[in-house]
Amino acid sequence: MLQTSTGIAPVSEHTNPQGSGIREFLSFTLGKEEYGVDILKVQELRGYDAVTHIANAPDFMKGVINLRGVIVPIIDMRVKFNLGKPTYDQFTVVIILNMGSRVVGMVVDSVSDVTTLKPDQMKPAPDLGGAFESGHLIGIGTIGERMLILIDIDKLMSGADIGLIDQLTAH
Repeated sequence: MLQTSTGIAPVSEHTNPQGSGIREFLSFTLGKEEYGVDILKVQELRGYDAVTHIANAPDFMKGVINLRGVIVPIIDMRVKFNLGKPTYDQFTVVIILNMGSRVVGMVVDSVSDVTTLKPDQMKPAPDLGGAFESGHLIGIGTIGERMLILIDIDKLMSGADIGLIDQLTAH
């Protein structure tokens, strides 16, 4: 069961039959675009709340929170993806991600729903050449006219700047 503290209804985990290729993604918005992250990485959803700022942290790192005894870095995805100045309101959500040995909070504009995608609904990420770093993209999910940009959160959160966050939060 996914925990929430925002009034968003809990979602149940879905066990996929081995080899079915069906995957579930938590969909969220940043600006006018919709993104998806593997639901199995999501620990809980929280409303945006005050954070403790860390000196000399990158702009996209809003700070840290103490989540039941665990210090969790909070990353604003709008800033990380250069999508303009973020605004924080009643719809702003922090997605708490559990990635093995690391727990990270990801600030997004809003959370939509949990979307189930079959293999034929997932297309490879387009090759944009060197103009755009797309190594963190799984691909594009399509549901009718709706498109989800599917993010490999492990790849996104394993870059050099995230290593810097690990150093900053270790002190």
